[in-house]
Amino acid sequence: MGDQDLSDALAGQGYQLTGRHSAVKLCYWTRESLVHGRDCYKGRFYGIQSHRCLQMSPAIDSCNLHCRFCWRNQGWENDEMMPEYDDPETLLERSIDAQRRILSGFKGEASVEEGRWREAQTPRHIAISLTGEPTLYPKMNRFLELCAERDITTFLVTNGTNPDALRALDPLPTQLYISVTAPNAEVFRRLTLPSDPHAWDRLLESLAILRDLPTRRVVRHTLVKGWNLGWTDEYAELDLLARPTFIEPKGYVYMGKSRQRLGRDHVPSHGEIGAFASAIARRTGYRVLDESPDSKVFLLGESESGRYLPGLAPAAADAVT
Repeated sequence: MGDQDLSDALAGQGYQLTGRHSAVKLCYWTRESLVHGRDCYKGRFYGIQSHRCLQMSPAIDSCNLHCRFCWRNQGWENDEMMPEYDDPETLLERSIDAQRRILSGFKGEASVEEGRWREAQTPRHIAISLTGEPTLYPKMNRFLELCAERDITTFLVTNGTNPDALRALDPLPTQLYISVTAPNAEVFRRLTLPSDPHAWDRLLESLAILRDLPTRRVVRHTLVKGWNLGWTDEYAELDLLARPTFIEPKGYVYMGKSRQRLGRDHVPSHGEIGAFASAIARRTGYRVLDESPDSKVFLLGESESGRYLPGLAPAAADAVT
């Protein structure tokens, strides 16, 4: 796929391109928060304000995995560190501008409070995920630094196969996620289709690094029925290797391009995710702290301590799913 074809395909899926390899896309929950006052599970679990959350990627065409459950197009990615890259100052400004363009259509809607719309013009949270592997962006440190200067919290999601990038993070994001989507090397190979034969070993290395990083650390298990749901003893061993602040078992969602690779029968129920979470809790000593049925996700932690971001009160229970 050529550059123009890729740009056209991404634009058709609602991405706002912000550079040569960067993009913003409106999160479903940002819209829900603006229109219906319903925050995503990160609001319930950690206290973020979904209407002020910006979802972006500095690596839309860079990834070394080809996960079957991924919602994005595949087959055109680069899997190495970018030789040329967007300037981080420009990237942040363009990302905020793109979010404002997206949100402009909500101004004046009867269901949107003007005060919340105005708040949304100044993001307080940036989810660095969306698509691609963000640690392949070589100026991540400067981007995180710029966000911190603006009091913007950062949620960085990585597949964990780039341990050197984790060692180099300075400053650290507010919350660092590693996606652990397989209990062992064989399931990992079949489900994530890595381009690097050493990717599983690199993931294990990253989990050991995660354990000692002085920030909020999360291991997320995206669980696909019939593929990687089960093996709770092996998952628990990985969780104990990382000793994260929180563990998030989350059900696969049948959406985007994943529908070309998986079927509806691969979507687990909330109850199945709950049974998995309880088994992990028994094996690790973590506690089940909360759950969000609409997102099919549970929160595990050793205690409630440090659960909510500084300065953010927990979202009202009746406004969250």
